[in-house]
Amino acid sequence: MNGFPWLTLLVAWPVVGAAAVWLTAAARTRGVGPGALRAVRGIALGAALVEVALLVGAFTAFDTAASGTVQLAETYAWIPQIGASYAVGADGVALALVALAVVLVPLVVGAAWKEQEGDVRRLRHYLALVLLLEAFMVAVFVARDVFLFYVLFEAMLIPVYFMIGGFGVGARRRYAAVKFLLFSLAGGLIMLAAVIALYLHGPGGPQGFLTANLVEHLAANPMPVTTERLLFLGFFLAFAIKAPLFPVHTWLPDAAQHAPAGTSTLLVGVLDKVGTFGMLTLCLPLFPSASAWAAPVVIVLAVVSILYGALMAIGQSDLMRLIAYTSVSHFGFIVLGIFAFTTTSVAGSSLYMVNHGISTGALFLLAGFLVARHPERSQRLTDYGGLQKVVPVLAGTFLVAGLSALSLPGLSTFVSEIMVLLGTFTRSPWAALVAVLGVVLAALYVLLTYQKVFTGRTREGLEQLPDLGGREKWVVAPLIALLLVLGFYPAPALDLVDEPAEVTLSDLAPAGVEDPPRTDPFAPDPTPAAAADVAGVVDTSVSDTVPTTAEGSES
Repeated sequence: MNGFPWLTLLVAWPVVGAAAVWLTAAARTRGVGPGALRAVRGIALGAALVEVALLVGAFTAFDTAASGTVQLAETYAWIPQIGASYAVGADGVALALVALAVVLVPLVVGAAWKEQEGDVRRLRHYLALVLLLEAFMVAVFVARDVFLFYVLFEAMLIPVYFMIGGFGVGARRRYAAVKFLLFSLAGGLIMLAAVIALYLHGPGGPQGFLTANLVEHLAANPMPVTTERLLFLGFFLAFAIKAPLFPVHTWLPDAAQHAPAGTSTLLVGVLDKVGTFGMLTLCLPLFPSASAWAAPVVIVLAVVSILYGALMAIGQSDLMRLIAYTSVSHFGFIVLGIFAFTTTSVAGSSLYMVNHGISTGALFLLAGFLVARHPERSQRLTDYGGLQKVVPVLAGTFLVAGLSALSLPGLSTFVSEIMVLLGTFTRSPWAALVAVLGVVLAALYVLLTYQKVFTGRTREGLEQLPDLGGREKWVVAPLIALLLVLGFYPAPALDLVDEPAEVTLSDLAPAGVEDPPRTDPFAPDPTPAAAADVAGVVDTSVSDTVPTTAEGSES
């Protein structure tokens, strides 16, 4: 252990908070009455805010100048018989994603203040699951043992399953929860087989599952080509389902449609980043040659996800499904940047994971506030209209969040998306050019949605809807502020992701992957013959002019 155990505290404290919510609320008037409601809300929000304070402490102990190295590390023997350890640590990308989770949770708690129809028994269970999920999310991002990562990867399914199936909306919420669980379990079982095979090819010993040990051992003792590719596919498929990447994305729209808004915020804004984070921190360093081998196909899938997700979003009539499909498109950008294998694109993807969580979190929470105001709790776009005159604050904040989804300059998502596109262009110009169409389609689905919901004549029965209240403004304000601040001054976030991107490219060096030089995309690419002609022209012009100048000077 190095220094104060900040990461262990960040993992353990939400579990303590979840237990306190369950036990204290049960003890207060047997779970009924206003006293129990205040206890549930106060304890959950207090626990989430203490977690934010612990995050600040972790950042003060983290050296941003060395963000590419694993810091705040702790390692303890866990299951020595199989070489598994409790090993945690964070580089810049991991700490940024931990920060995303820790910041979103108190906002989700605040947004759920009046959810579950005022039933304190349901609310205390729901908020306790939110805090438990926070512990799993923090733990999976800081896990530095592959077996520990796998256990946490699967454990996260439990609270999410109950948050969708037990506390969601609509008659098909249990179907959506089971579909989410089956897709995730299928990917997890394939990943388990790959983890076991990886251990058999690893260094063995008491810490045989440590990621750093595995990377070092596999670099010195390469696996057979076929074996490496199969293991890569085992990990990648699990991460592609979690991401979600086309064509294994179909669980997401159903889950988002039937989950509470806060659950969708954490699911899409944070939890799904485990997929792309796993690609970045496990697939690439452990299997560099297989990653380079698979990159052309993965890039095609990423481009398809960008366009498919955007087109499907345009055609949606349900607001929550629409936001889910926009995320399929955005995850395509993230995967594209990772497998373009340039420092600019990889850093852009790392930053995109954070910015997408902020942007999509704001959209889901605002959509939840909007649906809660409808007399029938409808999510259908056709049941709204003309609300910008009725709820101007809600309309304005929704517009800002929507513009962040289309990466408007001045908002944080623009920085990450332009980095992905520019970095990808130096490696694969065709992929970058096709991906740009996703930006155009994003403008369509955002502006068309705003037009249907907020402009035109106010729909009958919606003329007296209340605007955002004080609590709801406090929930949304931090997200809007982050979108603006990181849009105009992204340096603090870039400092966290730049050096890890360089480390990622160095991990790929054994596979012959190098960061391509930045060139003028409009300059001709001369052939050797053309270059020789250019050199000949220069030589001739010099030989013609020098003697003349010399003769003139002698005379």
